[in-house]
Amino acid sequence: MRGRVARSAFALGSAGVIVLGIAGCTQSQQPSEGGTAKTDLKIVEQVQIDENGKEVKAAEGAAPTDPAGDGKATCPPVSIAMAGPLNGPDAALGINIKNGVQLAIDKHNTANPGCQVQLKPFDTEGDPQKATAIAPQIVDDQYTIGLVGPAFSGETKATGTVFDQAGLVATTASATNPTLSENGWKTFFRGLANDAVQGPSVANYMKNTLGYKKVCVVDDSTDYGLGLASAVRQTLGPVADSACNISVKKGDKDFSAAVTQVKGASPDAVFYSGYYSEAAPFVQQLKDGGFAGTFVSADGTKDPQFVNQAGEASKDAILSCPCGPATGAFADEYKKKFNTDGGTYSAEGYDLGTILVKGIDSGAITRPALLDFVKNYNGQGVARKYQWSPTGELTTNLIWIFKVQ
Repeated sequence: MRGRVARSAFALGSAGVIVLGIAGCTQSQQPSEGGTAKTDLKIVEQVQIDENGKEVKAAEGAAPTDPAGDGKATCPPVSIAMAGPLNGPDAALGINIKNGVQLAIDKHNTANPGCQVQLKPFDTEGDPQKATAIAPQIVDDQYTIGLVGPAFSGETKATGTVFDQAGLVATTASATNPTLSENGWKTFFRGLANDAVQGPSVANYMKNTLGYKKVCVVDDSTDYGLGLASAVRQTLGPVADSACNISVKKGDKDFSAAVTQVKGASPDAVFYSGYYSEAAPFVQQLKDGGFAGTFVSADGTKDPQFVNQAGEASKDAILSCPCGPATGAFADEYKKKFNTDGGTYSAEGYDLGTILVKGIDSGAITRPALLDFVKNYNGQGVARKYQWSPTGELTTNLIWIFKVQ
């Protein structure tokens, strides 16, 4: 997810396909706004793809780095901040990240009594204005030497200069707007592929692998949604139907105009570039309006709340995500600690939290030292291998395709 700015725009492409990331629901119940629909559907990982939309087999081998280390670490009191939506319509995404970071820090602290790292969460609600007010609180805390966040692209764009000027390493688990790494910030590190990767990957998957001939692309007018939709439209080319190139607004609940436009185009699929809080009512209204194509969306929609809120309407939705699925020992530990499955960006939160505590254990207990550690880091995580370019982009990027079933 890119952040609130990037998650709200819907784009309809000329192939007329709607892609969602949810599969397997059998009950057709429609909840009231903000409610949930009873369903057994789940978002299930399908394949990992490259920018050409071709399947790439998951790498085997290297075990993920363990935040517990050898248990011999010593350090003065230090803290890691987390910033993202912990309340509001997109809170599930921020909570997923926070829980992942919390799990890494708790595993570290349990194993290392001589080095106790504190997690300090900050609720931005995914709002750039709120994040702007919170950023000074984070950098003014002398004990805070690292940050996981902000979560969304809009809030990251609004605060990146503050963290850069403070020399505070800011690792984002979810902000995917491509331009974030073009601001000259020396402290910005993106923990997953950006939308310049995700957009072409999912577009080529729709066009080349699924064979869609007409797709409607809908964006939510946020930084995230617009950036992703632009990449999808450009890659789809003439498959993105100009007759249903649609923009809606973050916070919209009535999508009747967009539904009418989609129905008039009769696409194979609809691609929605935005967040689950709008994707759920949108897909419901599309299905109610008689749309029989595929609903396709991306990481902003890939959350259990999309399925919970959309119910049966989410069935067979295809969702792309630069995020890795929660698997193996991490999935078991997460479930045991939080009594829920790891969600979108949980693995990234855990991996980034692990990298920061490993830096602290190595003796990087100041902001400059921890920044230098992350800049030169090269290691395996739960979600992927982490190594960064000078602009804070990962050196290797792949996208996952999920389905609601």
